[in-house]
Amino acid sequence: MSNALNNLYDVVMSRKELYKNSGLSSEEAKKNSYTCYLFSQGENKILKKCGEECSEMIIASKNNDNVELKNEIADLMYHIMVLCGEKNLPWSEVEDVLEERAKKIGNLKVFHKTDKNS
Repeated sequence: MSNALNNLYDVVMSRKELYKNSGLSSEEAKKNSYTCYLFSQGENKILKKCGEECSEMIIASKNNDNVELKNEIADLMYHIMVLCGEKNLPWSEVEDVLEERAKKIGNLKVFHKTDKNS
């Protein structure tokens, strides 16, 4: 998978360790790093940011603004990685799912037709 994504995940996890080991308050964490701040705020804040970024991505797409769209996708990916870090979900496991799904590309699903009259 992408080195950029793996590198970003490594940075996110290093910030998580920094926050955990620092004893910083939320305000101190915010001054230190935005990622530390998110970890200091916990899952609800991280989920809120994921939702916000997803909405902004949708708006950029609807506005046909690819410059903004790529930036919003990157923001969403970052916040998803922070969520993975918060939940102790290794990025490699997400990549494994994507790689498995890539093997299925080209296999159309056949939908079952049911007789609604019986």
